[in-house]
Amino acid sequence: MAKLSVSDLKNLKEKVSKDMSLREGKAKILVTVHMGTCGIASGAREVMDALMKEMEEADRQDIRVMAAGCLGMCSSEPNVTVEIEGQGPIAYQYMDANKMRQVFKRHILKGEVQSDFALAKM
Repeated sequence: MAKLSVSDLKNLKEKVSKDMSLREGKAKILVTVHMGTCGIASGAREVMDALMKEMEEADRQDIRVMAAGCLGMCSSEPNVTVEIEGQGPIAYQYMDANKMRQVFKRHILKGEVQSDFALAKM
């Protein structure tokens, strides 16, 4: 294995630190992708991949992403819940990669709830 330089180690530390802050950091926005077996079977992995790509491009440190089990609405999977500080959570249903990108750009970044595929205001 090749030796790592100080620069390589700093870059690695920055990447890991950024990845950890998504899961553990203090955030104003929490996005939960429900990834129980029913969600995964319905395409939740693709939804999570699209969300993570949008997160990477937006480079926002105030948004936390987490995976959770089933929301209990298996027939409407994949489900995603968006919680913005000071507002009630919104659960989205029948998500796919395109809908996730739309929710990210409009609801998460601009605060516009996408009522066309919102399941419920919780």
